[in-house]
Amino acid sequence: MDNGASSYRRFLDGDDNGITEIVENYKDGLILYLNGYVNNIFVAEELTEDTFFRLIIKKPKYSGKSTFKSWLYAIGRNVTVDYIRHNSKILNVPIDDVENYLIEEQNLEQSYIKEENMLIVNKALNELIPEYRNVLWLTYFEEFSNKETAIILKKTERQIINLLYRARKALKTKLEKEGFEYDEKF
Repeated sequence: MDNGASSYRRFLDGDDNGITEIVENYKDGLILYLNGYVNNIFVAEELTEDTFFRLIIKKPKYSGKSTFKSWLYAIGRNVTVDYIRHNSKILNVPIDDVENYLIEEQNLEQSYIKEENMLIVNKALNELIPEYRNVLWLTYFEEFSNKETAIILKKTERQIINLLYRARKALKTKLEKEGFEYDEKF
């Protein structure tokens, strides 16, 4: 599903074009992300190079529990945190600020993972039959009550309850096939 993951697998299997594709696809975004920590685009570029260097030399295992992009950005963040710790005297960054950066980073990472998960759920929703997609969208994303959803879809509340049950079950099955760890909300 994730092109970065397949490129990384190819790289691990000996195809150097895999790492080239990863660098081409993720370099610019990673530089901008890391620049948010160090506020120096040149240092961010070096940290991005260090991140890719770590992939090439250490070949960490990608478990697939998150998207390849979020996994790569987490490695970049770790490289950056190490850099900040080792250069804190040079950077004149108080240790409290580093801790704040880490807290902000964790919040950013959680937000990013949540956004990635929403994209996966949205893709799965689009693959459902329109009736299921509509009832789930109105109920969970637009936060209409069952009664309001029934009015919009011109059905009875009982039909909406049954439809929601079948739609959630279909969505859950589709997400499980993709290996998605879903929120019990659905």
